[in-house]
Amino acid sequence: MIELDGSGGGGQPVRTALGLSMVTGEPFRMAGIRAARPNPGFRPQHLTAVETAARLCDARVEGVELGADEVTFRPGAVRGGELAADIGTAGSVTLLFDALLPVAAALDAPLRVRAIGGTDVKWAPPVGYVRRVRLPLLSRFRLDAGIDVERTGFYPAGGGRATLRLEPSALEPIDLRSRGDLEAATAYSKASDSLAGAEVAERQADRARERLEARGVPIEIREPRYVETRSPGSSFLLVGSYGESIAGFDALGERGLPAERVADRAVDRFLSFQEGPGTSTNTWPIN
Repeated sequence: MIELDGSGGGGQPVRTALGLSMVTGEPFRMAGIRAARPNPGFRPQHLTAVETAARLCDARVEGVELGADEVTFRPGAVRGGELAADIGTAGSVTLLFDALLPVAAALDAPLRVRAIGGTDVKWAPPVGYVRRVRLPLLSRFRLDAGIDVERTGFYPAGGGRATLRLEPSALEPIDLRSRGDLEAATAYSKASDSLAGAEVAERQADRARERLEARGVPIEIREPRYVETRSPGSSFLLVGSYGESIAGFDALGERGLPAERVADRAVDRFLSFQEGPGTSTNTWPIN
């Protein structure tokens, strides 16, 4: 039994431990889960990750209840198939999928996990980032995975629907020492259909084009579009494709924040990244 201290972070130590435990077959006990957070212990999104992982590998689990600050996880054999998970809140589906990605190394059959929750929410990578940056980059190191999005879910209502497709994968070590030259910049702008009258998606895209073209960076605009959602919201993603890497810069709309400022937040991070030596991105604080 591996003893772990979860007090130094949010839910990510739990998700990382789950993924590694399922792949290695090693059980763990974690105490002090999210101890430094204002609302310590398990929240719905963390419980869903543990419960989904347990079903995936027939694990024996102790301590899975809302507010619990300790969990024991004894994994069985990982298997493919189909699973469904409903977070019940706007908790991030991408963070749920994050806990499951490592099991690609242990699968002997394809896995499909259909999840309901938040797809574009604070404190987590939006689903567009995972689809267009993280997974394409990891595919270079033999991860065979994809995400299909059925419905966008903004905070606070959530209700987003997405499916993780995970295939058995012979993973290779990640060797990413340089990013190479910028080959293309692509923007993805979307908003709730209730915001179409304010042209939020177009304004986000136009702002990014204006600023980047002024800096001599050609940009391609993809999908300035409107989607049906339970809560109003918008998101903007700027993807830089480099000779040896991919980097993404995202921003979410907020009440009272002009659409142009949403795009500015992503563009500012992109320009800062351009000035430094980094090879890729992971720019959000994780819940």
